[in-house]
Amino acid sequence: MPRKRKKTHVLIFLAFYQTIWKLFSNFDPRHATPPATIVTIVVIQRNILYNNESTMNTKIKKTLLTVGLSSSVMLSMAQTPSATETTTNPLLIPSTLSYGAPDFNRIKASDYLPALEAAIAQQRKAINAIAESKQTPTFRNTILAYENSGKLLDRVSSIFFCVDEADKTPEIAATEKAIMPQLTQLDNDISFNEKLFRRVKYVYDHEFSKLKGEDRRLLEEIYKGFVRNGALLSKEKKARVEQINKRISDLQQQWGTQLQEATNNAVVWVNSKEELAGLSDADIAQCEKDAQSRGAKAPYAIVIINTTQQPILTNLDNRDLRRRVYEASVHRSDGTGRYNTLPIVVEMAKLRAEKGEIMGYHNYAAYSLEKTMAKTPENVYTFLNNLIKAYRPNADKETAAIEAYARQTMGPDFQLQPYDRFYYSAKMKKAQLNLSEDEVKPYFNIDSVQVNGVFYAAHRVYGLNFKERKDLPTYHADMKVFEVSDSTGKPIALFYSDYFRRPTKRGGAWMSSFAKQSKAWNQLPIIYNVCNFAKAPEGQPSYVTWDEVTTMFHEFGHALHGILSNCQYNTLSGTAVPRDFVEMPSQFNESFASITEIFDHYAINSRGEHMPEALKAKMMESINFQPCYALGENLAATCADMAWAMLPSSAIPTAAQATIFEKESLKKVGLLDSQIPPRYFTSYFNHVWGGGYAAGYYSYLWTEVLADNITMTFKQKGALKRTTGDEFRDKILSRGYTVDLMKAFSSFTGLQQPDAQALLKMRGL
Repeated sequence: MPRKRKKTHVLIFLAFYQTIWKLFSNFDPRHATPPATIVTIVVIQRNILYNNESTMNTKIKKTLLTVGLSSSVMLSMAQTPSATETTTNPLLIPSTLSYGAPDFNRIKASDYLPALEAAIAQQRKAINAIAESKQTPTFRNTILAYENSGKLLDRVSSIFFCVDEADKTPEIAATEKAIMPQLTQLDNDISFNEKLFRRVKYVYDHEFSKLKGEDRRLLEEIYKGFVRNGALLSKEKKARVEQINKRISDLQQQWGTQLQEATNNAVVWVNSKEELAGLSDADIAQCEKDAQSRGAKAPYAIVIINTTQQPILTNLDNRDLRRRVYEASVHRSDGTGRYNTLPIVVEMAKLRAEKGEIMGYHNYAAYSLEKTMAKTPENVYTFLNNLIKAYRPNADKETAAIEAYARQTMGPDFQLQPYDRFYYSAKMKKAQLNLSEDEVKPYFNIDSVQVNGVFYAAHRVYGLNFKERKDLPTYHADMKVFEVSDSTGKPIALFYSDYFRRPTKRGGAWMSSFAKQSKAWNQLPIIYNVCNFAKAPEGQPSYVTWDEVTTMFHEFGHALHGILSNCQYNTLSGTAVPRDFVEMPSQFNESFASITEIFDHYAINSRGEHMPEALKAKMMESINFQPCYALGENLAATCADMAWAMLPSSAIPTAAQATIFEKESLKKVGLLDSQIPPRYFTSYFNHVWGGGYAAGYYSYLWTEVLADNITMTFKQKGALKRTTGDEFRDKILSRGYTVDLMKAFSSFTGLQQPDAQALLKMRGL
C-alpha cells in the first residue's frame, strides 16, 4: 500500500477556521466534531487535511462548523427565522432541493452576512431560553435543547465556510472579516454562560448514570466541552480566556488572509519556453494558462503550492529555475520578502501557551492532547522517537545515494541541494526502474480515477452506487454532484467534488459537509471534497499524478466517514472524532488505489487501453522508491509543531528568533537536514496556525499506523469482500464518536494496541 503522506486532508478540515470555535481544540480541522454550541469550525478536515492534510482537524464546522453549532433547542423559536428574514434571504429558508442541498442558483454573496447574523441572533435567543428556564434541568429540556439551538447557524455557516475556503471572492472575504468576531463572541458567550453551565452540570450530576448509548455520550461530550472551555475557572480567568479566544480568532483570520496572498504572490515568472526544458507539453501549457490567470507578467508562471517541496522540480532541467522555485516556496512568508507571518505565529503561540496554563496544564500541548488517543506529549514523543530512530540512518543513505548518482553527470564536486533532490531522484528512478511520471500520468484521467477508481472501490467494498446529479446547482462550474445509494438502491447521501485549483481557493485538499448526518434532525449527509489539481486547457482531458490519485482516494475516505455515518446526533456523527483518529479512514482508503482489480478498472488511457502489465509492475515497485523523504518531511514538520506547543508562555521566542528556534528544535531531535526539510516551515504551516492541528500534526503518522493495521486486517479477511467492508462500516465508519475508538479498533483488527511496525513495513523501511 503506497502512501506518500501528504494528505490533509483535513479537514479534516477541514481546517482553516477550526480553532475559532474552540469547543474541542483537539479536533481535526476538517472533521472534528466538538459538542454542541457554536462550534469551532475545524478542519477539515482530513486536513486537510493540509496539501492534502489540511488538509486538512480541531473543530471546523464540525468539520467546518458542523460541530459546534450543534446546540439545539427544542423550542420553536430556535428553528424558525422571522417572516421578513425568510422572504428575502434564501439561506434562511430550508432548501426545497433534494436532501436540503444548498440552492446556489438563488444564493448571492450578499446573502451570507445577514443570514449568519440572523442565525447568530436566533441561537442567542435559544440559549437564553435554556439558561433562564425555571424548569428543573433534564436531558430533554437542557441537553437536547442545547443540541438543537444552533441548527440554523450550522446550516448557514456550513455553506458559507465552504465557499470562503474554496471560492473566496473579495465580497466573501469581507463577510468573513465581519462575521468572525461575532462568531467568536457567540462562542465565548455560550462557553462562559454560567446559568447555562449550571443546568448542564445539574443534568450531568443527576442523569449521567441513568442514560445509555448516544444520549449518555452526548451529555458527556457537552459537559466536558464546557469544562475544557473554562466553565469551572474563576471569574477573572474566564475573562482572560475570553480575551485570548477573541485575539486568536482575529490572528487566525489575519493568518489566512496573509498566507493566501503570500502564496499567490510567490509565483515564479518565466520568460521563455526554453527555460521550462524538461516539462511536458501539457505542463508547459499549464504554466502558460497559470500566467494568463495571474496577470500575464511573463509568458509563463510556476505556481507555488502549499508544501515546501514543489512537484514541478522533478522535471525542470534548468537548475537556476529550480532554485528560484524552491526559494519562492521556502521564503514566501518568512519576512525576507513582502510577507511575514512570523509576528502572528509568535503571538498566537504565546496566547495558546497562556491558555493551556490557565486551564491547569504545563503547556498548550498537554492541554490540547488530553482529549486525543495519544493523551500526553510524552506518549507522542515516544511514538515519534521510535520512528526517528528507524528513519535516520536510512535517510542518510538515501541522500548519499542520490548525490552519488548526480555526480556521475555533474562531476565529483557537485553538492546536492534541496531543489535538486526531486530532479535527480526522478532520474535515478528512471535509470534503475526505467520509469518516469510522464509514462504513467496518461493513464490517470481524473474522471476515470473518480468514477472507475474511487467510486468503484466504494461499490465493491460497501455496495455503494453513484449517480451524477446535473440538476443540483453548485457554487462553481467545475464542481460535480453525485447521489449515493446503498446496495438496495436506497439513497443515502449527496457527494460534491471540486477538484481544480483557482486563485480564489486556498491550498491543499480537504473534506467537509454542507450537512452532517443526524437521525434526530432527519438529515442525510451532504459531503464534499475539495482539491487543487491542475485543470487542462479547454477541450483537453485533465490528468493527475500518482500522488494526486492517492489524494483523491484519501479525501474520499474522509467522505465515506461522513456518508456512512448512522448516528442519532449531529454533534457525534461522521468525522466528529479526535484528530488522531479522524485521518485513519482516509489513509486506509488510499490502500484501494493500488489493489489490482481497482487499479485496472481506472488506469486507462485516452485510447481506452489499460496500463500495460510491465509498466504497472514498474510503477508499483517505484511507489516505495527512496521512501525516506516523505517520512522525514512529515517527522520534521511534526516535531516543529510539537516544539512550539511545548513552550511555556514565558519562553516564546520573538518573530526575529522564530526561524532560529525552529532550527534548534529540529537539531535536538536529529531532524535538522537541509536535504529533507519540513513539509511545512513555521511561516506557512497552515495546519498549526490557521487550522486545528496545533500539537496535532503527529496525527497523520499516528493514524497511518492505525490505517496500516486496518489494511492488513482487510488483506487477511478479504480486501474486496463485502463482508469485510460491512464489518468495518458497522464497527467504525458508521459510529462517529458514539463508541470508544480504541475498543472499536481492537474489535475490528483483533489488536489490543496499534502496531507501529506496520508503518515502517508499508513504507519499505
